[in-house]
Amino acid sequence: MAEAATVLHQPLVHGEKSLAQVTAEITAPLEKRAGPLWWAAFVVSLGLLALGAAAIGYQIAVGVGTWGLNRTVGWAFDITNFVFWIGIGHAGTLISAILFLFRQRWRTSVNRAAEAMTIFAVICAGLFPIIHTGRPWFAYWMIPYPNTRGSLWVNFRSPLVWDFFAISTYFTISLMFWYVGLLPDIASVRDTTHNRWRRRLAALFSLGWNGSYRHWQRYEVVYLMLAGLGTPLVISVHSIVSMDFATAILPGWHTTIFPPYFVAGAIFSGMAMVLTLMLVARKVMRLEEYITLNHVEAMCKLVIATSGIVGLAYATEFFTALYSGNAYEEFVFFNRALGPLFWGYWTMVGCNVLVPQLLWFRAVRRSVPAVFAISILVNVGMWFERFIIIVTSLQRDFLPSNWFGYAPTKVEIATLVGTFGLFFTLFLLFCRFLPVIAMAEIKGVLKHGRPILEASDE
Repeated sequence: MAEAATVLHQPLVHGEKSLAQVTAEITAPLEKRAGPLWWAAFVVSLGLLALGAAAIGYQIAVGVGTWGLNRTVGWAFDITNFVFWIGIGHAGTLISAILFLFRQRWRTSVNRAAEAMTIFAVICAGLFPIIHTGRPWFAYWMIPYPNTRGSLWVNFRSPLVWDFFAISTYFTISLMFWYVGLLPDIASVRDTTHNRWRRRLAALFSLGWNGSYRHWQRYEVVYLMLAGLGTPLVISVHSIVSMDFATAILPGWHTTIFPPYFVAGAIFSGMAMVLTLMLVARKVMRLEEYITLNHVEAMCKLVIATSGIVGLAYATEFFTALYSGNAYEEFVFFNRALGPLFWGYWTMVGCNVLVPQLLWFRAVRRSVPAVFAISILVNVGMWFERFIIIVTSLQRDFLPSNWFGYAPTKVEIATLVGTFGLFFTLFLLFCRFLPVIAMAEIKGVLKHGRPILEASDE
């Protein structure tokens, strides 16, 4: 008697799909003309990007005096945006590398877009240290290259140099990881597309992939090695960014909790951004059968876990400040909660700690509008977290005679808006010209969670 074996897991992909059907459905948006929704989003993103480019061009021509910085607050919007975008870039490597090493198969539907998000977010982050130098055309001086100008060399004690090494290493590994993962899918596009130019480009970038056993064997080894390299970088990059602050002696920055606190916050904000992008992509590109509510729910669980870590870090900071008996440290934290920027602090707590608690309810985790709204609020809260940490410590330091307010200028706001334009423009182009879902990996989990019929009648 034939009978179905026990199904232990939910199917990762809905519908009984063949391998050819997967290729056809995922590459379909590449073959068709872009729809009105894509064009509307692209025009808006391009407009924001143009605004940001104009702002950056203006501040390069006139100088960083166009920012709202003053003698007291020497870092504000620029470093806030830098840390924010670096944090956004963390979830891509987390989903791709760490979940791959832990054999979490649900990652296959979201890892490609998450990796792309990492690349684009790091590009946005890299703009700010370059602009902040005041002379971006000399940005290459951060590289310790051989030169003929005597003992001119980078200052290895400078956090700016640490950032440069951390970001460039992370970007390089993430880009290689993304590209290697794309190879089988680019080859599929090469073999199936009807567009001559797309076929030529795919043939060039697929590096002669033919799907042979040898190619797959090499591919899996390289992919595993890059996943192994990328995993510690998730921890190291934001730890180094946090050390920029922790090595200072300012109250509110000089704390050892910063590295794990920043890493958890980065993963938290990155997961929220992945949710934002994937919820839009699944609807606009009709990928509901590949990015199911089970994927959304799994990511929501990661969001609520990291929200708990971030909330614990907030409480630990307050406890440490009070327990230390240091009057300056105590003042900084009371100033954050009750000072001139109290509204930003409580926005941060509300969006990062209170709002994600709704995800404890399964009905909320499986509601697309609710999850989309929560993911947006989390990113708002994480931006304010960086802003509050940076500005409140600088705004009121040891001497009241130094105290001075800070307000961003239009140029700074336009620059921030421009980075969102850059990010979404790159992501929309990615959705238009490359498979959003890793076809080769999704084909490997088509049978996951399906009933297996027994062949024998025993």
